[in-house]
Amino acid sequence: MNCDMKKIVLAAAVLAFQLAFSQQKGSIKIVESKKIELTSELSRDKTDVYNRSFLNFVAALKASDKNAVNNLLSDKVKDIVNDDIIRKLSGGISFERKTEVYKSGYQKVLDNETYPAIQYKYTDDTLDPPRDIITVIFENDGKILGVKPEYSK
Repeated sequence: MNCDMKKIVLAAAVLAFQLAFSQQKGSIKIVESKKIELTSELSRDKTDVYNRSFLNFVAALKASDKNAVNNLLSDKVKDIVNDDIIRKLSGGISFERKTEVYKSGYQKVLDNETYPAIQYKYTDDTLDPPRDIITVIFENDGKILGVKPEYSK
């Protein structure tokens, strides 16, 4: 698969995350976060690196700092993330609630490559599985490829 095709597939992955987030049924579906199939578990060091990246991303969303958001995104998705997507993500993540790592591992996406992923839950959600989950897929360097908040109805 050439580089341009990989970018298109990853762009489709991010768009699929957004479609799922906006509660619209799309023909592309990557993961359903409560049924996500994470293989193996991330090391503590890697989880810490990715978690810092996610926390910085949430802080940038809360501050509506588009430059900071873009600096935390993978180059593979920067071109397709626009103000509307950032606005939807800002509305989909509760800034008042504290998050913690629920699960971590590796997730295979549409381009058949495997990326590190972390599922977050809100600390006040005591159910198992949690009612509200945020799934984040990362590049190995900690840049964010996709974010999918999922809330119970």
